[in-house]
Amino acid sequence: MYSKEETQKLKREFWVTFAKKYPRKWMLYDTKIKDFSFKFYVDNKKAQVLIDIEHRNDEKRIAYFEKIEALKNILEDEFVKNLVFEKDYTLENGKTISRIWVEKLGVGVSNRNYWDEIFDFYNEKMNALELFYMEYDEFIKDIEKI
Repeated sequence: MYSKEETQKLKREFWVTFAKKYPRKWMLYDTKIKDFSFKFYVDNKKAQVLIDIEHRNDEKRIAYFEKIEALKNILEDEFVKNLVFEKDYTLENGKTISRIWVEKLGVGVSNRNYWDEIFDFYNEKMNALELFYMEYDEFIKDIEKI
């Protein structure tokens, strides 16, 4: 069991090591859509690459989600398989967002033996999601003026 400080230090080391292995600028929040972002997540059970749509206006949030959902076959056939689509995903704080993600189970941040596996998963999946987004961003952004 790690103390809070040890856990923070380990997570910091994890992200620094990832940045050194894959030294590039990820798109993450730079999507040009308000409250639409790409994220990395890791804990002691899984690693995830996510698209979070957190728009406060539910109609806009759902419209963006449905745009991506309309491209689901292309997305899964050409970019990333085994994605999970959840229109109404509830965060721990009670906020409802839309989330699309892919995950790798059975890996954890506290075991350094998994780090390279997680880093490679992150690089492969996030790169594919970014390529998809760059190809279809105009379609995704073009929601009716809500």
